[in-house]
Amino acid sequence: MKTRITELFGIQHPVIQGGMHYVGFAELAAAVSNAGGLGIITALTQGSPEALAKEIARCREMTDKPFGVNLTFLPAFSEPPYPEYIDAIISGGITAVETAGRNPEEHLPRLKEAGIKVIHKCTSVRHSLKAQSIGCDAVSVDGFECGGHPGEDDVPNMILLPRAADELDIPFVASGGQADARSLVASLALGAEGINMGTRFIATKEAPVHENVKQAILAASELDTRLVMRPLRNTERVLQNDSVDEILAIEREKGADLKITDILDQVAGVYPAIMKEGRMDAGAWSCGMVAGLVYDIPTVGELIDRIMKDADTIIRKRLEGLLAE
Repeated sequence: MKTRITELFGIQHPVIQGGMHYVGFAELAAAVSNAGGLGIITALTQGSPEALAKEIARCREMTDKPFGVNLTFLPAFSEPPYPEYIDAIISGGITAVETAGRNPEEHLPRLKEAGIKVIHKCTSVRHSLKAQSIGCDAVSVDGFECGGHPGEDDVPNMILLPRAADELDIPFVASGGQADARSLVASLALGAEGINMGTRFIATKEAPVHENVKQAILAASELDTRLVMRPLRNTERVLQNDSVDEILAIEREKGADLKITDILDQVAGVYPAIMKEGRMDAGAWSCGMVAGLVYDIPTVGELIDRIMKDADTIIRKRLEGLLAE
């Protein structure tokens, strides 16, 4: 399948693996790229620019296909050494970067000078237009269904994607609610040029997370995520567990007086305990509503092959068969 996204990133299939905290390591990125998609290493998960450089080199040993790096720009009070991370990205020969969080404008010149294509994660049309105006090559449009931070507008992809198609000139991929061929075909019909999958890729054999995490996604339905930190306007969609219940109870108790310090134990530094050790109630962790569409734990290659084969069947047989003679 050829779209502007496959052409932009030099990949076979319009499927991107989103950057995920303590999931985006070389094993998963290489598996996605080897299967024809665009794998992504999560920079800040590596802990330092030096560790990122080593992870990029490790991924190069696993694949000769294009892969990218996610670089999330955090609030200034906890700012990592971004110039050094960008040094590691450039020296590692990376050609695709997924940016997220704050506006990446101040860092774009260095990335662009190095010939790197930038796709920025956005949760609204206005933010997507801003990303286009500052020179991003593409955007990942995240609907309200997505795991992690869906923004504060609560617009689902059935509305958000065609709105983005109406306004944008640069290509975009659909993120949030993406799990299978139906997701891909629907997103293409709504104007996207591909899909970005996060939660679905966690439930694969190559995902370097504890088996408990994969089984939690497999067992979850579309009703099992919760929204936390809404009063702080830092909304995050997470999988329901005991820690999430504690957060919601504190939010109800504190009301408008809630501060991030009130829930720090449940949200800060919890990912190693969850993703590495499988302690599923250790804290709140990002998960999309798409967990309700996860029915197995295939290899990455099996998953992507199935998506592309089934998409072809949907387009050529089911949809074309609906047309009147």
